[in-house]
Amino acid sequence: MIRRNVLLGIAMSTVLSGANAETYPSKPVTLVVPSAPAGSTDIVARLIGEQLQTALGQAVVIDNKPGGSGNIGTEFVARAPADGHTLLVQYSGYHVGNPALFSQIRWKTSDFAPIALVMRAPHVVAVSGTLPVTNLKEFIAYGQKNSKGLFYASSGNGSIQHIAGEMFGKQAKVPLTHVPYKGAGPVITDLISGQVDMFITTPPSVISHVQSGKLKALAYAGPKRHPSLPNVPTAAEAGLPGYEVESWFAVFAPAKTPPAITARLAAAIKTIVESDTYKKKIEDQGAFATYMGPTELGKFVEQETAAWAKVVREGNIKAE
Repeated sequence: MIRRNVLLGIAMSTVLSGANAETYPSKPVTLVVPSAPAGSTDIVARLIGEQLQTALGQAVVIDNKPGGSGNIGTEFVARAPADGHTLLVQYSGYHVGNPALFSQIRWKTSDFAPIALVMRAPHVVAVSGTLPVTNLKEFIAYGQKNSKGLFYASSGNGSIQHIAGEMFGKQAKVPLTHVPYKGAGPVITDLISGQVDMFITTPPSVISHVQSGKLKALAYAGPKRHPSLPNVPTAAEAGLPGYEVESWFAVFAPAKTPPAITARLAAAIKTIVESDTYKKKIEDQGAFATYMGPTELGKFVEQETAAWAKVVREGNIKAE
């Protein structure tokens, strides 16, 4: 009798899971962005959401939940119903960095079901257009001569921009003061006005302002130049060899979301990421459209989590 009840329970669960998948989505899908509008995560979420609406036949809503170095929005999705209607568009520094940086966050990577990697982006060293420098060597010399050093911004304590700034200061031998913000959007406003001197971030956050001349891109922290930033040298070319910083962006669902739903989402997003339209828009932003499915992304997250923990431990980096 016990065995029969167990088998009946499994069968019912399978039927319900299949039914849920067949009727999904039954209402608008929310893409939660754990940072302020206008940053790279927000930009990629809107690009994905725009085409996901058509693929799913339902409205897709972008919900920005900044603060807590990404932990507020991330925790919100971790606690959301596992029905595929609330998803997380996440940036690598938050997803695999925060568990190593924060001792008391109320979520972990296992709280999420991986769906798809959607973008990879080496960072760019962006500075205020008001600074009297035209290249990286001049900027470093300017910082070394300035009695107060330089002020650099990040999207929060412990973020990859925070770590990238610390790495830059040590390698370039420039005294830096860290100024944390709640997201890239507010940083850009202060960077343009000269309230802060430098922001090392993914290109989508700054490329339009670089092209308009409001900001200066002094180096691309990748192994080669990007087609959309042909005049921006790599850090090695600019005089800082070995300085490379990259972020990635992915979509996750709450853990225990039915596999049939995550599979449908992954398939839809794969089509989007591999489309010429999306590739062109991402390339125009100075990044690279890159797809990984659930299984590959899950393994990648495990590797990245271990790598970040090692960097944080060996660098004695603290977020709190």
